[in-house]
Amino acid sequence: MIKRLATLIMLLVGALAGAPARAAKPLPVRVVVVTMFERGADTGDTPGEFQYWVERLPLAQTIAFPQGYRALRYNADKQVLGICTGMGTARSAASIMALGLDPRFDLSHAYWLVAGIAGIDPADGSTGSAVWAEWLVDGDLAHEIDPREMPAGWTTGYLPLSKTQPYQQPMREGEYNNALHLNPGLVHWAYGLTKDLKLPDNDKIRELRTAYTATPAAQQPPRVMLGDHLAAMTYWHGQYATQWANDWVKYWTQGQGNFVTSAMEDTGTGQSLEFLAKAGKVDFQRFLVLRTASNFTMQHPGSTAIQSLANEEHGQDKGYSAYLPALEAAYLTGAKVVNSLVDNWATCRDKLPK
Repeated sequence: MIKRLATLIMLLVGALAGAPARAAKPLPVRVVVVTMFERGADTGDTPGEFQYWVERLPLAQTIAFPQGYRALRYNADKQVLGICTGMGTARSAASIMALGLDPRFDLSHAYWLVAGIAGIDPADGSTGSAVWAEWLVDGDLAHEIDPREMPAGWTTGYLPLSKTQPYQQPMREGEYNNALHLNPGLVHWAYGLTKDLKLPDNDKIRELRTAYTATPAAQQPPRVMLGDHLAAMTYWHGQYATQWANDWVKYWTQGQGNFVTSAMEDTGTGQSLEFLAKAGKVDFQRFLVLRTASNFTMQHPGSTAIQSLANEEHGQDKGYSAYLPALEAAYLTGAKVVNSLVDNWATCRDKLPK
């Protein structure tokens, strides 16, 4: 009898050992915080866009992510996931697509918050400001001829794809379209929640903004704003490029958008989320973009474009004049939204906040 019982136990153990392992339950995610670069480690050194989120929210758990640019970080209590995509449209698109298809995460109800630094048009605001975007416009998909060869009267040699003149109407739809429209209700909710925040200011950015005598908005202290975003892989700078950015955004949004901030990645992130939404993996209506101004997109009176660019990129302090204030503004403004979503998850899980 004892031998028979031992034999049955051995057979049962063997059967269990040979059974396929039960798939682990996906990690629930309420908010994905999307940043684009980090200067060193995730903590303890000179910060990039990722570090304050890791240290302060915090995002204490590290999750391997070999199919993306950098390891993920996670807060199990808040169910907030952080990703650093890498710089540029290609890296952001690849990293977000890889995350969206990763079976380890349940992203079906997740909100997505881009929180990164940017250039700002001095006609609209000052460095250190935080800007919520309703429109994302791609600045890469285009035709181009050298300005030295363009016809007289043209303001740019950069043409919409499939067109033969700058800003030629009608604007093309479908694959030729360069604009993504975010959920205006969610964007305005985020702005309303954060518009009264006091953002960091200091003597350095006060001194620079006083030089922008032709643009009163640039001389104001940092604030939370609404304004649309242009994403392009080429880091452009100067008066004429800023005018192109304004015209390009106006064209692709049919006059509904106003160019305010410039960076590289957000149309790549947005395109991946659009495709993932079609596959039922995410909800594109839960996508927010917050860009905070680390520098101006053009020179002030009395300076040239190359002097302005060189000073921001390679000047005495070796970096953007409002770099640290912009990082602070991104975290302060973004965390207000993230914590509100987390704290009100019983409602926000199934219903967008208003």
